[in-house]
Amino acid sequence: MGCGLLIGLDRERRKGEGDDRAAAGLRSFAIAALLGALAQTLAVPGLVVAAAVLVALMAALAYARSRSRDPGLTTELALFATFLVGVLSVRSPLLGAACGTVLAVLLAARTQLHRFATQWLSQRELHDGLMLAALALVLLPLVPDTALPWLGGMRARPLGALVLLILVLQAAGHVALRLLGARFGLAASGFFGGFVSSTATIATFGARARAGEAPPAMAAAAGALSGCATWLQLLVLAAALSRPALALLWLPALCGGVATFAVSLAWLAGHSTGRDREDDPPLLAERGALRLREAVLIALLLAGVALVVGQAQRLFGTGGVLVSTSLAALGDAHAPIASLLSLFAAGRLDAATLLAGALLAVGTNTITRLVTAAVTGGRAYALRVGTALLAGLGAAVAATALLAA
Repeated sequence: MGCGLLIGLDRERRKGEGDDRAAAGLRSFAIAALLGALAQTLAVPGLVVAAAVLVALMAALAYARSRSRDPGLTTELALFATFLVGVLSVRSPLLGAACGTVLAVLLAARTQLHRFATQWLSQRELHDGLMLAALALVLLPLVPDTALPWLGGMRARPLGALVLLILVLQAAGHVALRLLGARFGLAASGFFGGFVSSTATIATFGARARAGEAPPAMAAAAGALSGCATWLQLLVLAAALSRPALALLWLPALCGGVATFAVSLAWLAGHSTGRDREDDPPLLAERGALRLREAVLIALLLAGVALVVGQAQRLFGTGGVLVSTSLAALGDAHAPIASLLSLFAAGRLDAATLLAGALLAVGTNTITRLVTAAVTGGRAYALRVGTALLAGLGAAVAATALLAA
């Protein structure tokens, strides 16, 4: 009854008045829900099916009577769905209440959903959303979930899931830019850009700061926030590739991310909002939400580095792993970390080496990012970005030492 009344409230407000009013309103929906619950409770063979046919026929008659005025099927379909909610509420009250609430929210959000589909969402963004759904629901389940010996035991499906996660994070960054605008959109762009490449993000904002396209403190905050993404992506990799490793790495990664975020936030808060540029980030609509090529290249890089590190571990032992990790991390920290996680998941690496290798990878890559910041953005930009990155690294090292103690 509660679900029927909740859904019927919205339909009552939209049914109109007089001879042209719609057929179903508050009482009709409440009765439909009650009818479904009674049919299920009485447990008479065929009663639920007969009641469903009756409600469907009444909805069809109501549609036939009003189709010249309103060709939409929303009310008629909602009436039949309300009947099914009543049936479900007897078998599973919690699920029935949830479905009834979701249906009521969908009906009430008609204007917002229409505006989102026709005005807010661009054609390129719609294409990106469909591609993301196809990757998640069609392609990823078809990827074999078997270990690949030539990749140090890494499985193919986690690599596919990692591509999907990167695309989802790219979409989240795009949405943040659309919602937050230029003022905080730059910071959001820096954070989500770090999931693709923190080094490239720092270089991008350094060049914008040097060219005067973004306020220096704001550009530094955006570049530094990409360092938060580095620590968060470490957790994402651990969750995807080795759950036991997640239990070892979550505290150092969390401390590193929080410390980096705190310093970045200080640069963001210290910037005078009166000098913020009000123009939107360039080419926001044209470039779309997803960059599939970059996500696939990251996955291929992970696979290639996993092969190198796996061979180094096989030939030279732990020392070879740490040396190859340091060299690989000069270009990107996530690829060698992913290979370390795969070796740990396969039982070929101990916990202490995993922790040391992960910190070594982030530390080595931090050197690359500091040099990049100095070259692209100048001394002041590099000082701000470097302070945030080193604060995060120091916090992670301290957390690791605390765990070891």
